[in-house]
Amino acid sequence: MPARLAVVIVTYNSAGVLEGCLRSLPDAARGVTLAGVVVADNASTDDSVRIARESPVPVEVVDVGHNAGYAAGFHAGMAALDLARLDAVMVLNPDCRLLPGSLATLAAALDQPHVGIAAPRLLNPDGTLQPTLRREPTVGRALAEAVFGGERAGRIGTLGEQVYDERQHDHAGPAAWVTGAALLMSTRCLEQVGPWDESFLLYSEETDFLLRAADAGWSTWYEPAAVVEHIGGESGTNPALTALLVVNKVRLFRRRRGQPAAAAYYLFTLLGWGVRALAGRRNARAATVALLRPSRRPRSLAELSPAA
Repeated sequence: MPARLAVVIVTYNSAGVLEGCLRSLPDAARGVTLAGVVVADNASTDDSVRIARESPVPVEVVDVGHNAGYAAGFHAGMAALDLARLDAVMVLNPDCRLLPGSLATLAAALDQPHVGIAAPRLLNPDGTLQPTLRREPTVGRALAEAVFGGERAGRIGTLGEQVYDERQHDHAGPAAWVTGAALLMSTRCLEQVGPWDESFLLYSEETDFLLRAADAGWSTWYEPAAVVEHIGGESGTNPALTALLVVNKVRLFRRRRGQPAAAAYYLFTLLGWGVRALAGRRNARAATVALLRPSRRPRSLAELSPAA
């Protein structure tokens, strides 16, 4: 029997990209049963909800009520599904386009023993690779990224957390964690590992879930034969989002490691962003302030810019 899958798309002012995402689903679902598509909307003020409701693909729209973040939107979408009738659920950014057959390829990866999450190859709109593979966060990698910068460290052996080597992205296999823009998770894994942590708001919620899944015996499988085009978000250009991303990485590391290691990770992270802030980089300055002054950290997405 074909795998029965559902897709949850979390939106916030996503009118410019949502239609393309929805239109990609029928071809992407060749070889599986697409048992439901849910758009969980985080109180968009644009035409996102109208586009979802007028989609040629049958869609159930769930109004989250406010901009509660990625994890909260995912939970609201899952609440509209009957998980007992599903084999897996995909969480999807609205700026993703799934290529034909990609869902069946990811579903096949979940048939392997102990594989609970499957992730596709991500491409930029121009067809170039968008690196998605990540290594386990460590103090040593935080130091390497402080000294060399994240991208340069990622290109030197295994120094960096992010994997930039295109050759490694050509091969299927287990990964410590991956980008959360498009993830297919088995319902068994979801039920055993438990909910995503909504307190992260954005960034690190998928990292936390994937690492907790590994703790519970579920592996994350990277499958490059499944391809998704990802337009990409604003974390690289929006200082407030960069600050949230950096703070959440430190929070997650502190949660999983002892105090000495967490302190070293924090100091090396602060060093790296602080040096770049002195060079006049706006995003680095915002990240440094957030690391040094907890009172300046956002408590809700409403505190960020409307584009968040």
